[in-house]
Amino acid sequence: MSVFVLGKNKKPLMPCSEKRARLLLERGRAVVVRMHPFTIRLKDRVDGDVQPVSVKLDPGSRVTGIAVVREDEQIDTETGEVCKTAHVLWLAELTHRGHQISNALTSRAAMRRRRRSNLRYRKPRFNNRTRAPGWLAPSLQHRVDTTTSWVSRLQRLAPITTISQELVRFDMQKMENPEISGIEYQQGTLAGYEVREYLLEKWGRKCAYCGAESVHLQVEHIHPKNPRKGGAGSNRVSNLAIACAPCNQDKGNRPIEEFLSKKPEVLKRVLTQAKKHLRDAAAVNTTRWALFGALKGTGLPVETGSGGLTKFNRSRLDVPKTHALDAACVGRVDAVHGWGVPTLAIKATGRGSYQRTRLNRFGFPRGYLMRSKRVRGFQTGDMVVADVPVGKKAGKHIGRVAVRASGSFNIQKQEGAVQGISHRHCRVVQRADGYGYSTNHSALKGGVSTGGF
Repeated sequence: MSVFVLGKNKKPLMPCSEKRARLLLERGRAVVVRMHPFTIRLKDRVDGDVQPVSVKLDPGSRVTGIAVVREDEQIDTETGEVCKTAHVLWLAELTHRGHQISNALTSRAAMRRRRRSNLRYRKPRFNNRTRAPGWLAPSLQHRVDTTTSWVSRLQRLAPITTISQELVRFDMQKMENPEISGIEYQQGTLAGYEVREYLLEKWGRKCAYCGAESVHLQVEHIHPKNPRKGGAGSNRVSNLAIACAPCNQDKGNRPIEEFLSKKPEVLKRVLTQAKKHLRDAAAVNTTRWALFGALKGTGLPVETGSGGLTKFNRSRLDVPKTHALDAACVGRVDAVHGWGVPTLAIKATGRGSYQRTRLNRFGFPRGYLMRSKRVRGFQTGDMVVADVPVGKKAGKHIGRVAVRASGSFNIQKQEGAVQGISHRHCRVVQRADGYGYSTNHSALKGGVSTGGF
């Protein structure tokens, strides 16, 4: 993974390798600015030569893939066509907290409804509140805001010249009933994507019956469709699953109850998973144009590509299936080099809460929390290094801190939480910014995600 470099005047320069960054730090020519993403600032250089760098995005309902790539264009001597090569510099996967926001708002609304209904009287007020054009629910607006926030942050860390976005579009009416047409389609929910790609995401890219991974998967009807053998199934997405070839052949045209008669737990899981809602697809549909408009507001040229093009590029270039590597394959690209780098996992955690009390089951405040969010100079979410000299927890611990009024903190490491660390052993290396960070090395294994059709 490349290291972001800033000049003496904090102007972004070309990212460098980890080895070069280590040498610059050891020789005293640079200082560390941020730990995540790792950024250094040079002491003796103001500017330098830069190359075209692009930010590529693979927006999702729960996770958005981000890739920073250096793009080269070369002319093929045989065909005379321009070939675009993407050299991966940095990968990240941004996990949104839209579902947490939605649940928190639902809980708050229920508490308020309970208090206003029969616990205390409140005069009714007119429903005169209006919403601005283009208004999005807070859980959806959060996805747009966090993505654009990271694009703006990367603009301050690297010489970004272009932005590429996967402008995917799910057709939920076709997903529910692929055979629908004519007036029936116009009367249903509008909006197109490939059903097979949706099924891969829905079933986790593994066989629905045996859980086999890294094998070729096939579309399977949960309830058989052949009427001669008692089948009454349809092509609705709720009746489709993906299965490996042995399971698909073994099941054949038998009802799923007969096929899984000796595996009741698997039967229950499959039937429950088959009825999974299309909420994630609806979230992507709702936010895609809002995100596109926000990216256009940066003033940089924005390239768009379909989900089918991303999958075609990934399969043709033999790149594993991850959110970050999907982002690297967005848009027009003829080759992807250097994709086997660690991925920075970014999780949106929020910046705390204004709520200073706990609520009882009736929605009334009971039990006050700390009046201040900062304890002994530390705040929950700060990245700290704790050097414990003696005791059961002796050693160096690096992670996010959770403060307590007593001064005995918890440190959340990638391996797990370490409790009861005194504030005297801790020092801050990066202040809380609303995100948690960890490093994922799964793409380094080089395994190609199968499950294509």
